[in-house]
Amino acid sequence: MDNVLAVILGGGQGSRLFPLTRSRSKPAVPIGGKYRLVDIPISNCLNSDIRKIYVLTQFNSASLNRHVKNAFHFDAFNSGFVDILAAEQTTTSQSWFQGTADAVRQSMHHMANHEFDYMMILSGDQLYQMDFRDVIQQHKESKSKLTIATIPVDANDATGFGIMKVGSDNVIESFIEKPSSDELKDWGSEVSDELKAKGKQYLASMGIYVFDKEAMFDLLTENPEAKDFGKEIIPSALEKNYGVSSFIYDGYWTDIGTIKSFFEANLEMTNPMPQFNLYDVNKMIYTRARMLPASKLSGTTLERSIIAEGCVIEASRIEHTLIGIRSRIGKGTTINDSIIMGSDVFTPYHEIQNRTSERPPIGIGERCFISNCIVDKNVRIGNDVRINGGTHLKNGDFGNYHVVDGIVVVPKGAILKDGTNI
Repeated sequence: MDNVLAVILGGGQGSRLFPLTRSRSKPAVPIGGKYRLVDIPISNCLNSDIRKIYVLTQFNSASLNRHVKNAFHFDAFNSGFVDILAAEQTTTSQSWFQGTADAVRQSMHHMANHEFDYMMILSGDQLYQMDFRDVIQQHKESKSKLTIATIPVDANDATGFGIMKVGSDNVIESFIEKPSSDELKDWGSEVSDELKAKGKQYLASMGIYVFDKEAMFDLLTENPEAKDFGKEIIPSALEKNYGVSSFIYDGYWTDIGTIKSFFEANLEMTNPMPQFNLYDVNKMIYTRARMLPASKLSGTTLERSIIAEGCVIEASRIEHTLIGIRSRIGKGTTINDSIIMGSDVFTPYHEIQNRTSERPPIGIGERCFISNCIVDKNVRIGNDVRINGGTHLKNGDFGNYHVVDGIVVVPKGAILKDGTNI
């Protein structure tokens, strides 16, 4: 796969994931206890023998840049790389990235320095495990200039995606962006009987594209004002008969675009047989090696939970919960249906011993109850704190915590004093 160059798009401001994106970009958001979202597409590339990888960044990119730099290294005898391309001013462009296509256009002068035949465009905020070699192989055999990975969805989900009308030999005949319910009746495609029985007869774009190098250059040059692949470049390719085909993917895939989808995708990993399998040796997810000690638990009942490294836990019960690196949880605490992201540093013992009610140490104190909650990194939660998320709570920004779709989100570095009740 030396002739494939992968480009991972860092995304915009990530407003729908706020406050998790208040101080970081979407691809830098922690997931799965020890990973970052950007680790998913990078790992899919590495597992598919793709070793030339660019990550395009713009908003709140410092932590993402630092993570990529520290996590992904190749030895001196390997021509592979995982490099950051940040938005920059040049003699030909003075503006920020205006969209997905514009980001690639402004970065093409860097990519042109490498030998490749195919460019793969990926998103930095999706959860899936795909062998990209299958996509590239179909792209070659079909002699298409553009292949779009699609996933079958039902009518309820179809209105939130770009929908492809696919004919014989996987050729895409037309495309519509987020059709209304009334428009859907004309946008079904030929799918298997099993998918039809589930009502999944609409093929949605996954935001994963494979371009012939020349086709990519031509489309971006011929459409100098085009900002996005989905809204402008794909319709242009179809209009000009570039040869556009669909690669139908029937595995697990979810777009981590909202707090609710992020919350559900993380907790799904705690199931006995999760759809996103972190324990498949052939589909490993790679991240920064932190050299942390094993986690230490005392007197805790665990049920359907994931515990990352470096934790010190004395809680009474943890159920259907994901506990991130370096988490500290005090005695008598109960946590269920929650995501605890952990900490960037270990909490010093003297800080625990000399704690105050105004500024508890990093971690979760004693005798707390936490349910339906996302606790971001480096949060200080005191003793006897009660957080009971659910639809009974009103959405909004309440200073040291937010409520989104009934999920309580405690942002990075926030402080909840002793006895706080949410």
